[in-house]
Amino acid sequence: MEFSFFLCLFCVFSFFCLLFLIRSVLKSLPSNRANLPLPPGSLGWPYIGETFQLYSQNPNVFFASKQRRYGSIFKTHILGCPCVMMSSPEAAKFVLVTRAHLFKPTFPASKERMLGKQAIFFHQGDYHTKLRKLVLRAFTPQAIKNIVPDIETIAQDSLQSWEGRLVNTFQEMKTFAFNVALLSIFGKDEVLYREDLKRCYFILEKGYNSMPVNLPGTLFHKSMKARKELSRILAKIISTRRQAKKEESHSDLLASFMGDKEGLTDDQIADNVIGVIFAARDTTASVLTWIVKYLGENPGVLDAVTEEQRSILKGKEESGEEKVLNWADTKKMPMTSRVIQETLRVASVLSFTFREAVEDVEYEAKLEMLVLLHHLTTKYRWSVVGAQNGIQYGPFALPQNGLPIRLHPNTC
Repeated sequence: MEFSFFLCLFCVFSFFCLLFLIRSVLKSLPSNRANLPLPPGSLGWPYIGETFQLYSQNPNVFFASKQRRYGSIFKTHILGCPCVMMSSPEAAKFVLVTRAHLFKPTFPASKERMLGKQAIFFHQGDYHTKLRKLVLRAFTPQAIKNIVPDIETIAQDSLQSWEGRLVNTFQEMKTFAFNVALLSIFGKDEVLYREDLKRCYFILEKGYNSMPVNLPGTLFHKSMKARKELSRILAKIISTRRQAKKEESHSDLLASFMGDKEGLTDDQIADNVIGVIFAARDTTASVLTWIVKYLGENPGVLDAVTEEQRSILKGKEESGEEKVLNWADTKKMPMTSRVIQETLRVASVLSFTFREAVEDVEYEAKLEMLVLLHHLTTKYRWSVVGAQNGIQYGPFALPQNGLPIRLHPNTC
C-alpha cells in the first residue's frame, strides 16, 4: 500500500516535470523576434531552477559562488521566473538610476499573484505616480501625528504581553508592525477587523517564497485561498466605509484610496492595501529585532538611549503634562534615531531585491520604532536565550532563531 502511494506520487511528479520541460522547450524555440544574447549562468532544473540553492542558505554565499564562476552579472531561475541577477554597484545604478525607465518593477509570479497585480510594486507611469501620491498623502506628518498615542497603546500592549515568557523577537515584532500597519490603513476601525485580517495574512505570507504550483496541499494553494478570503474581508470593509462615509470622516490610507476624485476600483484598493502591509511589516520587524540584539550587546548605547527617553518623561512630569507620547516628543529622540539609522546601515535587512526599495512607508516605520523603543528601554531589560551569535536567512537576514529573549521589568 505504502509502495503504491509513493509510486503514484512519483508518477504525478514525473508528469509535472515533463510538462514543465515541454514548456521550457517550447519557450526556447525560435520566434520572429530577434534574441539578444544572455549573460552566462545556469538555469538549474526545469521550472524549479535554482530556488532552493538561493533560499536554503545565506544569499551572499549564492551570489559569491556565482560571481566567482560567471562574474557580477549572471542568469538564473528563481521561483519559476527566469531572471538576470546583477550584484555590482555599477549594475545596480544602471538599473535603478541611469536607465531606470527601461525596467519595470516586478516580483516573481508567486508573489505577484498573492499581493495582487494592481499593487504599486508592479507598475510605473501615471498609475504608479497616482498611487504614490495617495500613499504619501496618508503618511505626511500632518496625517500621522494624531495617531502617535494609538501607536503607543499598541507598543505597550505588545511589550506587556511578552512579560514572563520566552518570546521569538522577530515574530513578536512582526505582530507589532502588522497591528501598526492596520492602524495606518484603517484608522481606529482596525480593531474591528484585526483578528480576521491577521489570520488570513499570516497564512498568505507563508507562501510568499513558494513555487507557484496551485495544487491542493501546497503552500501556494493555501496562500491563494487565504488571499481570496482577504479580498472578501477587504471588500466588506470598503463597502461599510462607503456607506458610512457621509456620517464619518477619516484620514487614514483607506480614505486616501477611496477619494472620489481618484477613481480606484475596489480590486485596486484591496491589492494596494495588501501591498502596503507587505512593505511595512517584515522589514520593520527585522530592523527592530536587530536593534534589540545590538542594544543588548552594547550596554553603553542602551544606557544612552534609556537616558534620552527618561528625560522626555522627566520633562513631562516637571511640566505637569500627561505621560502620553505625542508628535513633539518623537522629535526629542536624536540618539534613538541614530541607533535606528546605524542598525539600518550595519544589518543588511535585504540581501537582494527584485525591484527598487519602496520608501512610501519608511517615515512611519521610523515613528513606530521610536515609540516602541521608548517603552522598551525605560520599562524593561531582556536576556537572550540560547546561541547569541549566528545569522539565519528566510529570506531576511535575522539573528539566529529570530532572537529568543526573556523580557523583565527594569528595576534600576
